[in-house]
Amino acid sequence: MTPPIVPGQTIGILGGGQLGRMLAMVARRSGYRVHVFTPESDGPAAHFAQQTTHADYLDRDALLQFVNQVDVLTFEFENVPTEPLRWIADRLPIRPSPRVFETVQNRTSEKLFLAGAGIPCPSFRIIPDLATLRAELVNVPPPCVLKTSDGGYDGKGQAIIRSAADAEQAWNAIGAQPATLEQFVDLQTELSVLVARDCRGRIEFFGPIENHHTRHILDVSRAPAALTVHVTASALDMAAEIAEQFDLIGLICVEYFLTTAGALLVNEIAPRPHNSGHLTIEAAVTSQFEQQLRAICGLPLGAFAQRTPAAMANLLGDLWHPRPPRWEALAEFPATYLHLYDKHEPRPGRKMGHLTACAADTVTALETVVLARKALTAHIESETSCSSKS
Repeated sequence: MTPPIVPGQTIGILGGGQLGRMLAMVARRSGYRVHVFTPESDGPAAHFAQQTTHADYLDRDALLQFVNQVDVLTFEFENVPTEPLRWIADRLPIRPSPRVFETVQNRTSEKLFLAGAGIPCPSFRIIPDLATLRAELVNVPPPCVLKTSDGGYDGKGQAIIRSAADAEQAWNAIGAQPATLEQFVDLQTELSVLVARDCRGRIEFFGPIENHHTRHILDVSRAPAALTVHVTASALDMAAEIAEQFDLIGLICVEYFLTTAGALLVNEIAPRPHNSGHLTIEAAVTSQFEQQLRAICGLPLGAFAQRTPAAMANLLGDLWHPRPPRWEALAEFPATYLHLYDKHEPRPGRKMGHLTACAADTVTALETVVLARKALTAHIESETSCSSKS
């Protein structure tokens, strides 16, 4: 067995966003060195790394120099080219493995993986061209969703087809590129499960977490989710099977649809920490970021047990317009925790930070975190109301 990566050695992170930032914070606290590789000139992760390489993911010379300075490689961003990962894997451990990324980067390969493993997912068809789309609308009748095979997140790269007449418009809307056509799900709620697996095959779960989206972007999450014992067990069993099929070393998030009929379907797999798991920082014995660190370093996993009910609310760039949020308002919510990602440009829809509230139950936690977020802009709403009255 490969010797563990221990404090003093260097964690290499591909990607410079907030997930890398929170992993770097945990790694630094635990005595590791951190080296981030990112095309961004001032990404959030770089602020907590001892060293940052700013280069394109396909810059082989820069990657080789980077690889020679780290002891293990992990990710905070899945949409990195997989071609370089193959030769990097011959030089140092990559966790999760390149196979995981090759599978989940492409919706078609991801759906085929799930189907081959016997994991329930929405009915789908592979769509290489417009003619195939028109023909497959017989097998996956509207309403249905057309999703690009490559790329796409937070609702990007998707088009809803409500009748056969929408086919060409939907095809053009996703850029006339290979796609999957998926059954439209009669949704009760969306769920996620974090699953960590170590070098010896031991598994720890957190979740299920209940998630609610606005404009296709995660808005709020809460845990524990109010589910039947059967649904909870099924979600954990599916997550375990996916981790085993991948021979996973690291942490992934499995995202589910729970239908109104009670069926549990895997929507997609994120091969990294997940937005919905941010509440583990305060609510779990071991956060998702420490669990990722332990797994990739070959250390025993921590307990993923939940210490307290909690809810998380995203802070999008919209809150900064027309003026920045009033942060002092959070003083009225003592069990609420603020995390900002140090992004300098607050664009609408951009994830700038999050709030987590802990409480005696999930209903109170959710109500608290929503009220706390609303309080950040209450001064603007009050001024707008006064202005309209005058």
